[in-house]
Amino acid sequence: MSSIGFIRHGITVWNIKGLVQGSTDIPLGEEGRAEIAAWRVPPEFAGFEWLSSPLRRAQETARTVSGMTPPTDARLAEMAWGTWEGWTLEALRAELGDLMVAWEAKGLDFHGPGGESPREVQTRIGPLFGEIAAAGRDVLAVTHKGVMRAVHAMATGWDMTDKEPEKMRQGCMHLFDLNASGAPSVAGLNIPLVPE
Repeated sequence: MSSIGFIRHGITVWNIKGLVQGSTDIPLGEEGRAEIAAWRVPPEFAGFEWLSSPLRRAQETARTVSGMTPPTDARLAEMAWGTWEGWTLEALRAELGDLMVAWEAKGLDFHGPGGESPREVQTRIGPLFGEIAAAGRDVLAVTHKGVMRAVHAMATGWDMTDKEPEKMRQGCMHLFDLNASGAPSVAGLNIPLVPE
């Protein structure tokens, strides 16, 4: 059995402002760099390989936390929000009203104009899981909130029409086991990255 641990990138200026980033390549801000400087992976994961989303905020986080320059994989990139990138959710809800309510009720099939749905993220990341499982690898992947939520849904059957079964906190690693075909199951969420 293989495992994959997910770490979300450090915070950006857009995160602080509450703006939807999606596939927009926003770098870490000073707050994010200070945040990740304290992160350490627990010793039991020292033998895991590293991968990163190709977006700058994830690559810088991966370099800082791993102490190396991990390879990137486009399948780990954040879910695209299309024309809604750069908006706040509050502004979208105010602008679109009932239409936004109906869109959000789609759960796994929710997407912005020109963007991706969580189900489409699951479709693109599934083959990566299959490759990791087939090779018997254990991987730590620096990625994004939308990707991690889509994986959490894969692992639990959550349809994303209501609250997440367990909130995945920032500054933590989220570990999933992969069976022989690459299907994920939750092994442990909210594993702290800051030594106590």
